[in-house]
Amino acid sequence: MTTATAPLLPAGTDPAEVVLAVRGLQVAARSDSGLMPLIEDLSFDLRRGETLAIAGESGSGKSITALACMGLLPQPAVRVTGGTIRLGDTELTGLPEARMQRIRGARIAMIFQEPMTALNPVMTIGRQLTEAIRAHEPLGLAAARTRTIEAIRAVRISQPERRLAQYPHELSGGMRQRVMIAMALALRPDVLIADEPTTALDVTVQREVLDLLRDLQRELSTAVILITHDMGVVAEMADRVIVMRRGRVVETAPTASLFAAPQDDYTRQLLAAVPRIGAGQARPAQGSPLPDGGDTLVRMTDVSVRFPVRQGVFGRLHARVHAVEKVSLDIRRGETLALVGESGCGKSTIARALVGLVPHEGRIEVGGKALADLGRAATKALRRDLQIVFQDPMAALDARMTVGELIREPLVIHGIGTPDEQRARVRDLLERVDLPALAANRYPHQFSGGQRQRICIARALALKPRLIVCDESVAALDVSIQARVLDLLRDLQAETGVSYLFISHDMAVVENISDRVAVMYLGQIVEMGSRAQVFGDPRHSYTRRLLAAVPVPDPQAPRRDMPRLTGEIPSPVWPIGAGPERKVLVDMGAGHMVAPE
Repeated sequence: MTTATAPLLPAGTDPAEVVLAVRGLQVAARSDSGLMPLIEDLSFDLRRGETLAIAGESGSGKSITALACMGLLPQPAVRVTGGTIRLGDTELTGLPEARMQRIRGARIAMIFQEPMTALNPVMTIGRQLTEAIRAHEPLGLAAARTRTIEAIRAVRISQPERRLAQYPHELSGGMRQRVMIAMALALRPDVLIADEPTTALDVTVQREVLDLLRDLQRELSTAVILITHDMGVVAEMADRVIVMRRGRVVETAPTASLFAAPQDDYTRQLLAAVPRIGAGQARPAQGSPLPDGGDTLVRMTDVSVRFPVRQGVFGRLHARVHAVEKVSLDIRRGETLALVGESGCGKSTIARALVGLVPHEGRIEVGGKALADLGRAATKALRRDLQIVFQDPMAALDARMTVGELIREPLVIHGIGTPDEQRARVRDLLERVDLPALAANRYPHQFSGGQRQRICIARALALKPRLIVCDESVAALDVSIQARVLDLLRDLQAETGVSYLFISHDMAVVENISDRVAVMYLGQIVEMGSRAQVFGDPRHSYTRRLLAAVPVPDPQAPRRDMPRLTGEIPSPVWPIGAGPERKVLVDMGAGHMVAPE
C-alpha cells in the first residue's frame, strides 16, 4: 500500500484562506487489551469555499474524523489521543463543552448519516429546527419560525408549514435526511461536514441538494467536507479527495488527477467497483420468460394504501394520505423487479404492504395465495418465505441484542436447526456479507452505518426465503462492499431461485441488478418495462429526468442537462370528498417534477 503524504495546501497559499486545519490527528478506542487506534496521523487543510471529499469503505475512519472535528466522539470510550484541530483561530481539541456548544452548529455544522437516530423522536420537526436556530441567534419565536419555514422550503419539502407539526417517524427516510440538511444549513456555518448527505435521497432530490450545497458555497464561501462512498458525487462536487482505509490515508490528490490516474491499488479497486449507467445492459435477464406470467410468485392487483388524517378533539376524519393508489404489478420466480422513484412516492409503503406490515386495499397474492385469506399459522409460515431489508439499519436492529443473536433469532422462531447448527449458520452469513465471525459478539452501535446494513442483509438471508424485499439495502454501503453484496444477491438468486423486489434511488445500481423496472411517482406506477427498455428507451418524462440526474463518476464528463424545478411536490393528502380527477397529478400537469414534453 502506498504511503500518502498529508493533503496540505500548495506552497504560496494564503493562510487566511484556511478555515479548518487538522494536523497529525490520532483517535483511539478503549478495548480490553488497551487503546485500539481508529485514526492514525491524519492531516489536511480546508480552504474557504473548497469541497474536500473523504472517501473509503465503511469502517475506514471517515465518520470518526467528522465526529472528532465536531467534538462529538463518544468519550471516554473513543477519544483524540494526539494532533490538533483548528477552526480559524480556535483550537477545538480539548475545548470545554460549554464553548464547543457555542461553536457547534453556528461555525461548524454537520449533516449526519442516519437522520432517524440524529433527530429527536419526541419533538416535532418545527421545534427541533427552531430550537437549533434560537440557540445561536437572538430571534423571537415568530422570526425563528419564519427562518425554519425558509430552511425547509430550501430543501424542497412540500407544505413546510404543515411539516413543522410532524414528528420524524411521520416522514420518509429521504424527507428526514432533507430535514437534517435544512437544520445544518439554517445557520449558514463556515464549515459544513456532510456525512453521506445524499445516501437516503433519490437521484433527482440528490441533484438538487448538491446544487443547493454549491449555491451556498458561492454565496457564503462555505467550506465543505464531503464524506461519501458515491464516487459519482465525489466527481461532481469535490475539489480534492482523501482516500482512507483502516484509519490511514492511502492517497490524496485533486479530483481530476485521482480519477484520471489513481496511484494506489485500493483507489483503483474503489473506482473499478463504481456502478455506471450502461454497464448492466449486457447482463441477461433472469426469471420466468413466460408471457402469461404462469410462473408468477407475487401478484399485486389494484393495491391502495391510504392513511387517515384526523383533526380536532374527537379525531374526526379530515383527509387521507394516498400513499399508494391502484398499483398492479407481478414478480416472477427468480427475477429482480426494481422499484424506483423519489422519496415519499410510495415505494417503501408497497414493500410493507407486501409483507403484511400495513393494511391495504386490493389483492396481494404470494404463490397463488391471497394474504387476506391466510390464518395466523399460515401467515407465520409465509413470513419464512418473505423477508425484508429495511432502509434504516439502526432502527431495524434491536440495540439490546448482539449481532449473533439478531441473525440467529429468525432460525429460533421457526425452529430451524440445533443451537450448534444455528451458530454455524450465523458465522457463514457474517462471512458472506464480509464481516468477521467475532462480529457476532458485538452490538449494533459498535458498527458503522454500512456494516449495520450488512448485518440486516445477513439476517434476511438466514431463512433462505423465496422473496427478499430490499428497501434501499445497499444505499449505506461503500462501492466496494456494495459491489460484493450485489454479486452475493445475484449468486444467491442463481443458486436458490430467490426473487427480489429491489427498491432503490440509485439508477446505476438498479440497472446493474434488475431484470424489470417499475417507476413510481406520487403513489402510482408511471412506467414499467424491461431493464433494456427503461434505460435504453424511456417513455415517460419523469423516467428521463431520473436518468439525467444520475451523477457520473468522471469529473471530465459534461453534466447532463436537468432544468431546475420551479414548483413543489404535489401533496399526497386528499381531502375527504376529492374525486378521481386527482389522478391527473401523475400526468405531471402540475409542472413540478418534470419539464413539459
